[in-house]
Amino acid sequence: MTSFSSPRMGSVRFDEKDYLACCGSSKFAKEMAALSPFSSLDVAIIAARDIWFNKVDVTGWLEAFAAHPAIGQKPSISHSNNVSAQWSTGEQSTALATANSNTLQELANWNSQYRQKFGFVFLICAAGRSSPEILDELKRRFSNRPIVEFEIAAQEQMKVTEIRLSKLFSDKANTAAPSNQHQATATEKAGDRVSVLGFHLAPAASEKTSSAPTRTRPPVTTHVLDIGQGRPAYGINVCLEIWKGQQPCPSFVDAGPGSWVLLGSGTTDKDGRSGQLMSTVDAASPGVYRISFDTGRYCPEGFFPFVSIVFEIKESQKFEHFHVPLLLSPFSFSTYRGS
Repeated sequence: MTSFSSPRMGSVRFDEKDYLACCGSSKFAKEMAALSPFSSLDVAIIAARDIWFNKVDVTGWLEAFAAHPAIGQKPSISHSNNVSAQWSTGEQSTALATANSNTLQELANWNSQYRQKFGFVFLICAAGRSSPEILDELKRRFSNRPIVEFEIAAQEQMKVTEIRLSKLFSDKANTAAPSNQHQATATEKAGDRVSVLGFHLAPAASEKTSSAPTRTRPPVTTHVLDIGQGRPAYGINVCLEIWKGQQPCPSFVDAGPGSWVLLGSGTTDKDGRSGQLMSTVDAASPGVYRISFDTGRYCPEGFFPFVSIVFEIKESQKFEHFHVPLLLSPFSFSTYRGS
């Protein structure tokens, strides 16, 4: 595997329009521009993930989704950002090259059904993916519940954003320091571009040796959606605990007091997010966790005085992220492991 090499920008600064080409959320672009300049692509991507997942709200996510053309279609000539339109065309080049008239028609039909069901464009990181592959993924995701699909789309948007940030930094790096161009051969430049696109799969070497956490959020997060009202659930008290009993794992029967240790608590905000429930660390402690929601106070007429979800983080999963949302109505609830 080619080692990761991040373009370093020095004093080169990007403005909101540059970041808007990477992600169509105006909130995202303003936040990134406010933090600019970044010393490297690595630092910029870490900041971008934090802004996208923790600071941009639902409206901002939908704004970003709306900036994309449907898969199989080219950006309209009235597209507000020429750079974004050019990148979008390049990202779909493989899909368009592998499509025939029947595939394009089927994509158009499924894109229409998807938009009618979910209310936004089908979003996927299309770079290097064929039309049949994308069509299969569209069909598979069509059966998802809206809230599940909404989060998947947000994750796909982040993948696109990271690829576009790498293009932005590479392009500006080439024009910002022409006197240094003789230091790299064409082969080295190509290798750097490949490794930049693979950033989300392998951390930079400089980050591996850093003592500071590379996560931008705690290993365990949650949010609550009131599916009866069709909106985020505001004002629900949430607490996160870890099992510290004599047995390595709690039994089906309650193990009694003192076996669960509180890690943190919070209250959901207007977006249904609880805030930080545990420290931001690179490696989560393997073990059994319990996240509890004071649903009775939020919905006194409901069936559940509280809801507790118990889950396990294994040794092999300690560097992963665990998003444990609650989808709540007065007489039912569900959850899943998100990211």
